[in-house]
Amino acid sequence: MSRTLILLRHGKSDWSTGDADFERPLKKRGRNASRQAGTWLHSHNLAPDFVITSPARRALQTAEICCETMGIRKKNIYSRKHIYLATPEELLYVLEDCPVEAKRVMLVGHNPGLEELLYFLINGQMTIPEDGKIMPTATVAVLDMPDHWSKLQNGSANLEFLVRPREIS
Repeated sequence: MSRTLILLRHGKSDWSTGDADFERPLKKRGRNASRQAGTWLHSHNLAPDFVITSPARRALQTAEICCETMGIRKKNIYSRKHIYLATPEELLYVLEDCPVEAKRVMLVGHNPGLEELLYFLINGQMTIPEDGKIMPTATVAVLDMPDHWSKLQNGSANLEFLVRPREIS
């Protein structure tokens, strides 16, 4: 396995704004957790070389804050409308379009799609947390992937890390 996929669920969003789902921003807690995710990734030498995100406001803010923490510029974050409310199958198509030269990709998106994609890629080979939530907001999953983004199948990846914001100090 020579590629890495980082799945990052958007940070906690602010429901009090009254904004439509797509326009809902991050809460302060979500911004802080996004920063923590970036710090954790940077400290583990896992800064991505290609970043794709849902264009939904909370996901885009999560990607921008996380990347800023790692020294990645906003212009290097690519928004893909197909990530918003995507199924695992749709997310696989998004990953197939990643540049061949991309060795470490970060995908920022939403549940249930991200959880289902993770579960599919590792063929369910993980312990479900006691609370039943695999990827609560701002959770980072790091997977070892096959050599080609276009050859992702059930069980084709290995889960290296699953880190929740509260586990990052």
